[in-house]
Amino acid sequence: MKTASVPDYPIHPLLADRWSPRAFDDRPVETDKLNTLFEAARWAASSFNAQPWYFVVAQRSQTEDFERLASLLNTGNRSWAEQAPVLIAAIARLDFPHKGRHNRHAWHDLGLAIGNLSVQATALDLYLHQMAGFNADTAAEQLGIPDGHAAATMIALGYLGDPATLSDTLRAREEAPRSRKTIDEFVFQGRWNAKRDAQ
Repeated sequence: MKTASVPDYPIHPLLADRWSPRAFDDRPVETDKLNTLFEAARWAASSFNAQPWYFVVAQRSQTEDFERLASLLNTGNRSWAEQAPVLIAAIARLDFPHKGRHNRHAWHDLGLAIGNLSVQATALDLYLHQMAGFNADTAAEQLGIPDGHAAATMIALGYLGDPATLSDTLRAREEAPRSRKTIDEFVFQGRWNAKRDAQ
């Protein structure tokens, strides 16, 4: 387990403990725990309650489905992600079903659902790593994603594994200290880049 960084201000331990490993144990994820993760995603907030999130999931034991998802990943991600016991494609519906117009908040709302899923995973001693390195066009074809929907990210999910199973380069990244911007680098007072008043 990576040594947790110390937050500058008090936050919930589930938020502080969340991180994105590349080393996963081959232990399967129990079905009831998977269902709990998607239940957490289900309760995320969304614009007009459109709930524009969808997930295509495969466990490694589901060989054909798992290989289909793994094949979407770029080479660098596939080298470690296919060792995870679960792969997930996260998909957004890009319009409002009741309005028939573009939902510019769909990506944001999918992110909220994944955020819920991520925190719930940490509570269950599970970890996930989101990946932008995949072929979204191939995903649409291979996964049968309908028009008006798009794959946003791929997710590797499972129990924490041994960093020694990774290549030297990936192990170094796995064991490196976590880093975050300071609050003052992304929170401004009243307008962009304006320093906040001292509290």
